[in-house]
Amino acid sequence: MLKLAGNYSTVFFNMNQVERLRYIQEVLSRQDFVSLEDLCAGLDVSRATVRRDLIELERSRNTRRVHGGAMSTSSREEALDFMRLSVSCHEEKIRIGRTAADLVQDGQTIILGGGSTVAEVARCLLSRPIQIITNSIPVAQVFWECRQTEVTLTGGYLYPRLGIQFGPICERMLQSVSADLAILGIGGISEDGLSDSSSLVMASIRAMMKCARRVIIVADHTKFGKNAMIHVADLDELNQIISDRELAAEHRQLLDDQGVDYLLA
Repeated sequence: MLKLAGNYSTVFFNMNQVERLRYIQEVLSRQDFVSLEDLCAGLDVSRATVRRDLIELERSRNTRRVHGGAMSTSSREEALDFMRLSVSCHEEKIRIGRTAADLVQDGQTIILGGGSTVAEVARCLLSRPIQIITNSIPVAQVFWECRQTEVTLTGGYLYPRLGIQFGPICERMLQSVSADLAILGIGGISEDGLSDSSSLVMASIRAMMKCARRVIIVADHTKFGKNAMIHVADLDELNQIISDRELAAEHRQLLDDQGVDYLLA
C-alpha cells in the first residue's frame, strides 16, 4: 500500500483498469491537472499503462490528455470562461474586491490582471483618481464612462472567452512600464505556489508581476489546494493574498507556514 503526499489518496497495488480510471477521476475532481509521474507513482504502474488509461478516459470527454499528464475538461471549460467564473462565489468576490480596493491609494499606478475577482476590484475603484494598466477587456469596460480614472490597455492577442490580451505585444508593453501595485487573479494556490490552467496567459502574468513594486493575489477559497496545469510563481514572490472568510484552516496554516501575508474579506 502506498501513501501519497498532498491531496492524493492511499491506493492499493494491482488495481484493475476500472479501479485505476476511478482513481484518476477522483484525483482530477480535486485539482485541474495531474502529472504522468504522479499517476505512475500513485497507481504503481508503468507510463504505458497510464497512457492507455488516459486514452480510455479521454473517450468519455471528461478528461483531456495534455503534455506531461491530464486535466479535467469540465474544470478547464470553467477556468477559461469569464461568464461562468463571474457567478461562482460571487458574494465572496465582492468582499475581496472591496478589501483589495481599500489598499489602493489615490495617484497610484495599478496593474489589474484578468479574471472575475479582479473585475470586482475594478468596480470598487471606479472614479478613483488613479492610473490603471490592464490586459482585461472586462476590467477596461468597468471604466468605460469614467473620466477620473485613466486606463491603458496592454494590447495583444485577444482570448475571446476570457477577454484577456496576451502574447508578445502584451509582454513588450508591460516590460516598458512600472507600477506601484499589481492585483492579479490566479487559477490555483497550493504549497507548490501559484498555478493556472492556461499556458497562453502565464507569460503575461509573470510580466505583470515583474513590473510592479507590490504584488497582491486575489482569490476566493475555492482556488486553494488546487494545482492547475502551469506553474506561475512561488509563494515567496508575492507580497499579499486576499481571500474570503471561508478559507479552510489548513490553507490558512499553509500561508502562515510559508510566511505569506494575507487578509480575509
